Amino acid sequence: MSNIAQDSAEVVSVNVSTEKGTVKLPVDEIVVNERGIVGDAHAGAWHRQVSLLGQDNIDRFEKVLGRKIAPGEFAENITLSGIDLNTVAVLDRFRIGTALLEVTQIGKECHGDGCAIFREVGKCVMPKEGIFCRVLEGGTIRPGDSVDYIPKVLSFRIITLSDRAYRGEYSDRSGPRVKEILQDFLSTRRWHPIIDEVVLPDDAQMLRAELLQAKDSGTDVIFTTGGTGIGPRDITPETVESICDKIIPGIMEHIRMKFGAEKPNALLSRGVAGVAGCTLIYTLPGSVRAVDEYMGEILRTLEHLLFMLHGIDRH
Repeated sequence: MSNIAQDSAEVVSVNVSTEKGTVKLPVDEIVVNERGIVGDAHAGAWHRQVSLLGQDNIDRFEKVLGRKIAPGEFAENITLSGIDLNTVAVLDRFRIGTALLEVTQIGKECHGDGCAIFREVGKCVMPKEGIFCRVLEGGTIRPGDSVDYIPKVLSFRIITLSDRAYRGEYSDRSGPRVKEILQDFLSTRRWHPIIDEVVLPDDAQMLRAELLQAKDSGTDVIFTTGGTGIGPRDITPETVESICDKIIPGIMEHIRMKFGAEKPNALLSRGVAGVAGCTLIYTLPGSVRAVDEYMGEILRTLEHLLFMLHGIDRH
């Protein structure tokens, strides 16, 4: 799914330091490249190359501290105004001139006594409200530059495989249940999601076409329900596997073993998980109870897998 510019902000200050854990000092401009900010202590081949903090966040902390806080005192590289960074999500982007930054982490572990501001007042705003980015495209950034905020639209598609539901003989329950669980999961995160639902017959050609269309349009995650048994019309796992570049066997093996320990029939599901391009695909059984079980386990690792797919290594 493409990123679409939604808001704009302005650079208040650009700040650098030559040593980690020290206050950054404002400079006239910074140059960013594939390693981060030239001359800054945090530059390198990792995911936290550039740090951002909103002026509003600083203003709130000033009231707690009881004194004026200069740009860079929280060790942020770029101080911004005009945008609420508390709504920004991982994978969102900022365009500043020719430079393009992608959000890779929100907040960080507090360095405690290793942080100058923490040594002074015993607390810091960056561990909860700091935004960390990697550089996708280089350029020069100066105070006063306008900033385009580009939210990443995270797209999901739910595909129900059922001849009877497709013919309208009964209402699909498993697909809506996947959506309900997914919405509840997403409500506690900052992502900007869209969720599409499709009902198909148990037809391999139609499913393959739907999967390829979703992949080509940039869908981030696909959940299918139904067709994971061994009946003559159960074609979901092999159809999904045929378009996947990589299979992720562990998650489905774990689910089968966990729930099969009490319900042996759960061991008979042929559900698979895999990656097609940059799209994650999970095949779930068609019962609502199975959807609850599978989604509960899948969502525990979904965020990590999305980061891995986008090349964000946060270890």
